[in-house]
Amino acid sequence: MTSPSDFLAEDPWRVFRIMAEFVDGFEMMARVPPGISVFGSARAEPDHPYYHKAREAGRLIAQAGFSVITGGGPGLMEAANRGAKEAGGESVGLNIVLPFEQVANPYLTKVINFRYFFVRKVMFSKYASGLIFMPGGFGTLDEFFDTITLIQTEKIHRLPVALIGSDFWQGQLEWLRATVRDGFGHIGPEDLDLVHMTDDPAEAVRHIVANLSERDRQTWPDTSKWETPEGKVMP
Repeated sequence: MTSPSDFLAEDPWRVFRIMAEFVDGFEMMARVPPGISVFGSARAEPDHPYYHKAREAGRLIAQAGFSVITGGGPGLMEAANRGAKEAGGESVGLNIVLPFEQVANPYLTKVINFRYFFVRKVMFSKYASGLIFMPGGFGTLDEFFDTITLIQTEKIHRLPVALIGSDFWQGQLEWLRATVRDGFGHIGPEDLDLVHMTDDPAEAVRHIVANLSERDRQTWPDTSKWETPEGKVMP
């Protein structure tokens, strides 16, 4: 039987597992074309209206020349990957190993499995040129608020964010506006300008393409230049 002290003794070694996940993620994502991260429920069935919207968004993202980056699971993640793959684009899955629900979907051209949510989160924002949020549960909402916090606090450069689904997002934006901003003053007047809400996948993709940061408008680096006689040099 293990004791609390045994668990604490393992913590220094756990650092190496975390570091290995970062290295594996950085290596794979550095070779993926500029991407748009798409978030949404793992529980939506293929006949759900939002499955069709996510699939359409994935198709449009690929046609715009971006890779699609999702959590790699079923539901709306699968739909976005499916649309990208059917359009001939890069379809990336950042899969999380869970005891239930999350199994990598069959529409991925690249997939990597993560044990730690926080490592996976870094990949979603670090390698995204924009982000689309579909309706979802705690995981989607966690990613949404985490991303908005990083942008608001300038821990990452400003990325265009689109929300698809006014029937899902409108109430939450109203609560943020009426309660969090106007009632308590806990966010600024301009903070809700960080997101754009629509019901149209095409408008969401147009919003992101039209509002790319200056950094993301630059030509993507040629990965062949990262190989040197001394070994791999990551930018």
